[in-house]
Amino acid sequence: MSIKVDIPYFFQYLADGVEVAEVNGSTVGECLEDLIKQFPNIKQLLFTKSGKLDMFRDIYVSGESIYPEGLAKPVKDGDELYIAILVAGG
Repeated sequence: MSIKVDIPYFFQYLADGVEVAEVNGSTVGECLEDLIKQFPNIKQLLFTKSGKLDMFRDIYVSGESIYPEGLAKPVKDGDELYIAILVAGG
């Protein structure tokens, strides 16, 4: 199964300049694991040290948030994952 991951511009230096990566998996979590196998340095920007998705990251599957399923959300061939960076402050 082929899923595309759009890598945000400011993460591309960790992915050898790749803008869109092809990954395999049946869930968002499996796809992100495959992305990290290809580009190990991306892990530090996606996940906390305890292995949870960073609270300032959101993932979308073909335009739909992974909430409430989270990393267990199923994906299908041809889906695209988008990594959104959430901004907070006061």
